[in-house]
Amino acid sequence: MSIISVTRFQADPADAEQVQARHAALVTAIRSAQSGLTEARLGRLGDETWVGVWRWDSAASLQAARQAAPGTPAAVAAFAVARDVMAEDIEVLDEL
Repeated sequence: MSIISVTRFQADPADAEQVQARHAALVTAIRSAQSGLTEARLGRLGDETWVGVWRWDSAASLQAARQAAPGTPAAVAAFAVARDVMAEDIEVLDEL
């Protein structure tokens, strides 16, 4: 069953280009190291609040990525510009 991970965080508006570039680099790094990430989106709510929405093919793929990613250069760089990070995982039960 697929999982959607929603990560909400704050970032300085002056860092908007860095946030986007580092998000893209993190997605690329995750995909090259771990299978299962089927979609990744980044959006912004106002000037400082950002939301990453990533879809995984399974909870196991998400868990494996969460174990492997911390401390990698791409993850360190991405989270260096983020603060007040909160994540929620949504188990997809139905798609219409």
